[in-house]
Amino acid sequence: MRTLSLTVGLLSLTAATTLSADTSWPAPIQALVEEGLEVHARFEAPGGLDGFAASHRGREMAVYLTPDGEHAVVGTLIDAQGNDLSAAPLDEHVRSAQEAEVWQALEQSHWIADGDPDAERILYTFTDPNCPYCERFHAQSRPWVEAGRVQLRHIMVGILKSDSPAKAAALLGADDPAQALQAHQQSESGIEVSAQPREIEEQVRANNQRFEGLGLIATPTTYYRRDDGRLEQVQGAPEEARLIELMGSPRP
Repeated sequence: MRTLSLTVGLLSLTAATTLSADTSWPAPIQALVEEGLEVHARFEAPGGLDGFAASHRGREMAVYLTPDGEHAVVGTLIDAQGNDLSAAPLDEHVRSAQEAEVWQALEQSHWIADGDPDAERILYTFTDPNCPYCERFHAQSRPWVEAGRVQLRHIMVGILKSDSPAKAAALLGADDPAQALQAHQQSESGIEVSAQPREIEEQVRANNQRFEGLGLIATPTTYYRRDDGRLEQVQGAPEEARLIELMGSPRP
């Protein structure tokens, strides 16, 4: 499975920044904080070391303080069997927090709901009105959406063609955005561009910024939560096996 760690790195965590700014760290850790390190949590490490789960410009890293408190080592801690002892703390304290913030950011985006609001599975997908793969993914999802198992939340962006922002705005500003999106995906000509309030244009701009901030380069890009609660990302219109995994159940 692909994990979100490849893309969430471009998001900064407000909580982590506050933690770094408001805590008095040992001198070697403080020196790294002043260089831009964000400390997410402190954890116990073997050998008398004190561990810090941290990140720098989105890159996660473990930092270990020597027992005398005078030196810090940045890197991976390995035991005698070659096991990576840094992975679990980073996964718990850095990646999970980043994933929670990404999911919250997706929730706060401007999207069009496609499907039952009470569906067991929610998917956020970045959709460009001129994207043929978005159209394909929309068609692929129909069995699950129509069965009430999945709700797609289309975060409308305008990135592929010069008229993409205007089309995205027209869909977001429609009287019935879900119906307008459905008609657009099923029509050869697509939605007609029309003047929209500034508020709607700003929504498209904000979605574009969200897309770029996540380091994404292609539509559709879809996010979902696995059964264990962890976040996954899927790019493009997936093949059947990956599609079933994404939808969370066999084809209805």
